Amino acid sequence: MFWERKFEKFIDRISDSQSLPMTIQLWNGREVHLTDEPKVVIEVPHFSSLKHLINPSLDKLGHAYVEGKLHVKGKVMDVVEIANQLVAYGSNYTGKHGGSRRYHHTRKLDSESISYHYDVSNEFYQAWLDKNMVYSCGYFKTMDDSLDLAQEQKIDHILNKIQLQPGQTLLDVGCGWGALIIRAAQKFGAKATGITISEQQYLETQKRIRAAGLESVCEVHLLDYRDVHGTFDRITSVGMFEHVGLKHLNEYFSKLNSLLAEDGVMMNHGITTTDPKSGSAPSGAGKFIDRYVFPNGELPHIGLVLKEMAIAGLEPVDIENLRHHYAMTLEHWAARFEAQSEQLKTMVDDKQFRIWRVYLAGCAHAFHHNWVALHQIVATKADRYVLPLTRDYMYHD
Repeated sequence: MFWERKFEKFIDRISDSQSLPMTIQLWNGREVHLTDEPKVVIEVPHFSSLKHLINPSLDKLGHAYVEGKLHVKGKVMDVVEIANQLVAYGSNYTGKHGGSRRYHHTRKLDSESISYHYDVSNEFYQAWLDKNMVYSCGYFKTMDDSLDLAQEQKIDHILNKIQLQPGQTLLDVGCGWGALIIRAAQKFGAKATGITISEQQYLETQKRIRAAGLESVCEVHLLDYRDVHGTFDRITSVGMFEHVGLKHLNEYFSKLNSLLAEDGVMMNHGITTTDPKSGSAPSGAGKFIDRYVFPNGELPHIGLVLKEMAIAGLEPVDIENLRHHYAMTLEHWAARFEAQSEQLKTMVDDKQFRIWRVYLAGCAHAFHHNWVALHQIVATKADRYVLPLTRDYMYHD
């Protein structure tokens, strides 16, 4: 048969290129062993599923796994690593980043995209995030730091960087489940406001503010950043600008600048692409994320971010790349997701479970291999002298 002949050529190709620690089990009982000690087993339940292995991309393999066309056994990090090797040795993909993509962003589409990703259920995220439900890169001071500690350290690192002082007003754009604004009020004595367009996050953050007894100094609004008014001493945006869209970066930074006090400080913490020519992850990984995880998500290169900030009248005064920290964070998430797999399967259907399982491990792989990065950028209004001369203040508790 056509696909079986193609499959034999595929096996010859990858066997000649690399000894992959995997076994392929076919629907007819045949097993193809590519090593004596396989870490991963790929089950092909029907001959028609062979097409997903021929000239594979990460999008094709991920799609086949999610839709139940291929089954896998093994540790999820091993599965992702071997999938990447299959693409490298068994396809025509070069491993370079994909073509440039642009999306049309409107308030309605952005709201729908956020809802698609974040409004699964609070309980779903609670099962594998840290105790404060922080869904962004942690900050590890040692390799042995727990996820809870790393997330608390990340929030403090951000608030120290912007030199948040008692009594100052803080706006957190895309506040998630409220961990940063609650910390800002409790530890730093700030009057903190968070905004989100996720109803699930909004309701949970309200509960957490009330539980902490911080209603007088901490508040959350179900609100698009474009609809915020007022002036704030400090502004943070953590893991949000990936949803803005490349064409809207100037509008986004201009809006933040308009909300920032004359002697204010802001921080943008977000994922960036490492390829200046493209916003897509290589080998088809970007297509998988577009299809299943972050509809309409776009990643800018750090060069574009700095350019748009400057055009908007903001001056970057400190830039830090936390790529390795995000790889570690994602490894923690992936491990916790695996540990809670039975519970999670009762919260989402099998397809959603598979999406999230491979997504978390795949993103850890992407950060480890420098496909993407995480930049924290501290900025002020242009031509202002607001922060100390050295960075020493950032590391004082």
